[in-house]
Amino acid sequence: MRFCTVINCMDGRVQLPVIHYLKKRFNADYVDTITDAGPNLILAKQMNKPSVDAILQKVKISIEKHQSTAIAIVGHYDCAGNPALKPDQNYHTRQAMNVIRKHYENIEVIGLWVDDNFDVFEIGDEKEKDL
Repeated sequence: MRFCTVINCMDGRVQLPVIHYLKKRFNADYVDTITDAGPNLILAKQMNKPSVDAILQKVKISIEKHQSTAIAIVGHYDCAGNPALKPDQNYHTRQAMNVIRKHYENIEVIGLWVDDNFDVFEIGDEKEKDL
């Protein structure tokens, strides 16, 4: 069994599109799903230490117990927890990716954007045109 991990918004509209994308992207049988309202913002700003610690603890379980091979962090259109527009959300996602990479240097970490059609797009590490 192959696992990957996603740090995703709790918004139910984005769950299935992201799971389908990640199963294909990482050839995974299962996707461990860690949710919160706007987790890309939570990790990027690190202003709510208990929430950050809870996310990191769940990632640790996924990595250690399920041998997860990759981690994705998601931002999406019309997010109640992170109501920022796409360019800012993608910036938050990139910052969140860096936070996770500090803890898991040997695991692939990617960022995803889910648009208003619930299509999933991988975002790059560098600043890019997000409009």
